Amino acid sequence: ARALTPQTAETDAIRFLVGTQSLRYDNQIHIIDFDDENNIINKNVLLHQVGEIWHISTSPADKGVLATCYNKTSDTKVMTCAAVWRMPKELESGSHESPDDSSSNTQTLELLCHLDNTAHGNMACVMWEPMGDGKKIISLADNNILLWDLEESSAKAVLSSSTALEGKGQLKFTSGRWSPHHNCTQIATANDTTVRGWDTRSMRQIYCIENAHGQLVRDLDFNPNKQYYLASCGDDCKVKFWDTRNVTEPVKTLEEHSHWVWNVRYNHSHDQLILTGSSDSRVILSNMVSISSEPFGHMVDDDELSDQEDQHQEEKIKEPLQDSVIATYEEHEDSVYAVEWSSADPWLFASLSYDGRLVINRVPRALKYHILL
Repeated sequence: ARALTPQTAETDAIRFLVGTQSLRYDNQIHIIDFDDENNIINKNVLLHQVGEIWHISTSPADKGVLATCYNKTSDTKVMTCAAVWRMPKELESGSHESPDDSSSNTQTLELLCHLDNTAHGNMACVMWEPMGDGKKIISLADNNILLWDLEESSAKAVLSSSTALEGKGQLKFTSGRWSPHHNCTQIATANDTTVRGWDTRSMRQIYCIENAHGQLVRDLDFNPNKQYYLASCGDDCKVKFWDTRNVTEPVKTLEEHSHWVWNVRYNHSHDQLILTGSSDSRVILSNMVSISSEPFGHMVDDDELSDQEDQHQEEKIKEPLQDSVIATYEEHEDSVYAVEWSSADPWLFASLSYDGRLVINRVPRALKYHILL
C-alpha cells in the first residue's frame, strides 16, 4: 500500500482511508476507524476493482466522496487514470461499530465519474479545493495541470481550464498541493527538482523554486495558518521550508532522514508540528517553532505565578523555544510512503508503509500540554 488520506469532511470521528497496491488480487480501499477511548481500530473494506491505487484523496465537503489515481492495463500499456467515487451510504460517517464478519460483507465503490486523461497522460494526483464545496478538483497528468468542475451529484467532470509545463526533456509532475490561502486561488506543484506556484484563475506560473532539492521532489504541503509558507521534501533526504515571496533560499532545512523523504505534513491546528515519512522506514515528528505562526510560545499572565515559579518562568521566557525533533517512530519495517494527520483530532496521526502496515500514533502528552497550556 502507498495511498493514505484522512477523511477530510469527517471532523468528529477519527478516520483514515488506505488504498492497496496488489497485482494479483482485486484492490481495496480500507476505511480505518480509530476509537481512541478504547484504543480499538475498526476496519471496513471496499472493493476498488479497476487497479492498484497510487493516490487517494477525499472531498472536503462530502464524507462519502473520494478520488483515486490507479493503474489500468490495456494492450500491454499501463496508464494511470483517475476517478471520483462514492462509498456506500452506511459507511459515510465514522462509526465505531465493528462489522461482525468483515470478510463476507465487502462492498463496492460506486463510480461517479472518470477524470478523462486520454489526451493528457498519466495522473499523478488529484487535489480538492481545500475550502470548497467539493465541486472543484485539480489533477496533475504528466506535464498538464487540469482544473475540473464536478457537475450536480458529481456524475460528470467538466474540464474548465488547463495548462502545460513547457521545456526540455521528460517533464512530469510528481505531486502538488492546493493552498488554503489567497481564496484558494493558488496551487504548488513539484516536477523533477523544481517547485512551482500557479494561479488557478489564469493558470499562469507565479513563482518557481529551481533546484529546490538536489534530487526529485516527492511531496509538498502548505502551512495552514501562515500564508506564503510551504514545505517540500525529496530524494536528497531533506525537508525544506520556503517563503514563496523569496525563493532564493529555504527558510529552514531538516536533515534527519537517511533516505528519500516521501511525505511532509503540517499539523492543521498547531503548525509547528511537522510530520515526515521516509524510505528509511522511519516517521519523524519535528517541532519547528521558529517558523510557526506562534514563534514565541504563549505569554504567561504574571498573576498566575507564585514567587518561585515567577523567577523560573522569567528565565523560561528569555530563552526562545528551539526547533527540535520531538520523536522518531520506528514501528515500520518497510518504506513509509505516507503520513497524515487526523482531521478530527489534531494530536493523532497515521503512517503507512509499503508492506501494508498502518500505524496510528499520538503526539507525546508532555508536548501537547506544553503547546496548549
